[in-house]
Amino acid sequence: MSADVTKTDQAAAEPVEPVGSRSAAAASGPPVGGVAAAHRSGGLAAFLSGPAGRSAGLVLALLLLVVVGIITAGDRFASPDNALTILRFGATIGVVSVGMTFVISGGGIDLSVGAIVALSSVWATTVATQTMAENYHWIVMVIAAVAVGAACGLVNGVLVAYGRIAPFIVTLAMLAAARGLAELIAKRRTQIVRDRGFIDFFGGSVLGVPVLVIVFAVVAVAGWVLLNRTTFGRRTLAVGGNPEAARLAGIRVQRQTMYLYVLVGVACGIAAVMLMARTTTGTSTHGQLYELDAIAAVVIGGTLLSGGRGTVVGTVLGVLIFTTLSNVFTLNNLDTSTQAVAKGAIIVAAVLLQQRVSRTRST
Repeated sequence: MSADVTKTDQAAAEPVEPVGSRSAAAASGPPVGGVAAAHRSGGLAAFLSGPAGRSAGLVLALLLLVVVGIITAGDRFASPDNALTILRFGATIGVVSVGMTFVISGGGIDLSVGAIVALSSVWATTVATQTMAENYHWIVMVIAAVAVGAACGLVNGVLVAYGRIAPFIVTLAMLAAARGLAELIAKRRTQIVRDRGFIDFFGGSVLGVPVLVIVFAVVAVAGWVLLNRTTFGRRTLAVGGNPEAARLAGIRVQRQTMYLYVLVGVACGIAAVMLMARTTTGTSTHGQLYELDAIAAVVIGGTLLSGGRGTVVGTVLGVLIFTTLSNVFTLNNLDTSTQAVAKGAIIVAAVLLQQRVSRTRST
């Protein structure tokens, strides 16, 4: 009797399993390929959507361009001199692109970078500035170009952050104003750089590497450290991702936004110095379409146009991809119109890929 009571109590204590649950579990079974396969699939997707995966894809694209260049242009493309030419031409727009990375990561946009480069180059090559450089040192020309770039960036930043005007409108107005002011100062003439010390320094090389390429490398490294290893970089990404949340977290969103535009202005001033050294001129026509080239390099590099994510490494690779593409087209005697079509197709493909990755990560 006691044994029967014990069995009854045990049966009551056991959880009741719904009818058909075991069969349903058995029918569903593990995922196709097993748990390990699902793990590998998720790991691969995470890798491809992460910074390392995006950089690996850009490196692969660059290598493919190099292979195409070798096949179509042969030794003309594969020569060390041509490689230095690619780096030298990519250095100037690369510096602007690094600055643009910060603005876009912070949720903004700057359409005036090309005009700011032109104005900075004109201001730094006026007779007054060059006379002062002759009396003191050519560093005066560098300071003048960087100061003009920073001042233009400050105007943009104040109007965007504190005037609450859309970045598109503000920077579009600066594009017209800076280019027009450059034409007025230069009187639509090309101003020649007379200081040989300036030309010899920036036109020289160190251990066979052009100084312009070294300047680009220094700016890129400084930009990477600033974005990834400092509070300034974290605040930039926070403001770009969600300005209201950043404000509630104690970040001064307006001041941070202003700093970003000053930063890209400084980058434009440095790029103007590099352009002056490469062409030995200052003119209002410098920097034509730099805004489009910089935005294209930043977008294809993996920085989100909506803000909140930025990568300097990706931007550098994007600059190298577009510069190499232009070099391949030039060596094969293809016109600039075809180059423009190819660039447009690449930009659209990059944006579509960004949207697809974003939807995949959100689901």
